[in-house]
Amino acid sequence: MAKVLVVDDERSIRITLRAFLHDAGYEVDIAEDVQKAQQLLSSTSFDLVVTDIVLPRVSGVALLQQIRKTAPEVQVIMMTGEPTVDTATEAVRMGARDYLVKPVSKNILLKSVAQAVDFKRLEDEKKRLETQNKHYQQDLEEMVRERTLALENTLGELRTTIDGAFHSLELTLEYRDPYTAGHQRRVAELAQLIGVEMGLSEDLRKGIWYSGLIHDLGKIAVPADILNKPGRLTETEFKIVQTHPVIAYDILKGIRFPWPIAEVVFQHHERLDGSGYPRGLREGQILQEAKILQVADVTEAISSHRPYRPALGIEAAIAELFKGRGTLFDAGVVDTCIKILKEGRIVFS
Repeated sequence: MAKVLVVDDERSIRITLRAFLHDAGYEVDIAEDVQKAQQLLSSTSFDLVVTDIVLPRVSGVALLQQIRKTAPEVQVIMMTGEPTVDTATEAVRMGARDYLVKPVSKNILLKSVAQAVDFKRLEDEKKRLETQNKHYQQDLEEMVRERTLALENTLGELRTTIDGAFHSLELTLEYRDPYTAGHQRRVAELAQLIGVEMGLSEDLRKGIWYSGLIHDLGKIAVPADILNKPGRLTETEFKIVQTHPVIAYDILKGIRFPWPIAEVVFQHHERLDGSGYPRGLREGQILQEAKILQVADVTEAISSHRPYRPALGIEAAIAELFKGRGTLFDAGVVDTCIKILKEGRIVFS
């Protein structure tokens, strides 16, 4: 039920208007002046004030101004027995919902009051929805923050787990082949530098890093006496070594990585002209990550010690890359790798 305050200094008008409104289902209070109206407004919540403009001591216009400042949600209807265009315009400009001329008929009064109450109800519902939406947004933002934090924690734990798993695989092979300890990590580091220099995305570089760390994983199935043989390998022994990308692929293919690690490792001994192994792939069939890994692997292998020869050094590695540039190895990757080597941004010990 809407609550209405009627303010008029004429008792008969107050009583009549109260009766009209009460019969229409409104809850009504009355006041004979602004002072009494202010007391009621300070102690009771009203939806609507119907006030005369001309009141003793303080005018209805002053009451309207006060209501607009202290309770802007309350609707106000102004009444006057001396109507002028200027008075009506000023009342509406100051925020009055309507302007009625005395004597006010019952129908006109009830129509104006109904419209004002409906407007107040719509405004209240609008504010309620705005408040509800604000709270919903705050709750949603808090939920997003909590879930984002939880996701970041989960991703952090997952990254730690992945790093640990790859490190374990890396160490497993190093225990198997201690002579080349650190080879996989050095290849991964050089491949990372190449990826950065080429402007590859962080995600793509991450896949290259992990692929580099375990690219020789398949050598775990190669006999140790072959891996550590100080002399040249026989044809049969070399064919056994050539199986290591296949073995690594078989180990890795069943693991769901965010990157094509199994395939990159599978391709790291392929060559652009099809002379590589194990599948004899050509340029358009080889992944970009594998092209980078190929160059990094060859560079590290030539620069470092091997069981069958001492380290040949960076200059020998650069010469080998130039020799295979565009035929065996991707030209852009080779140029990038040579730039990194000449700038001394990586050193193989």
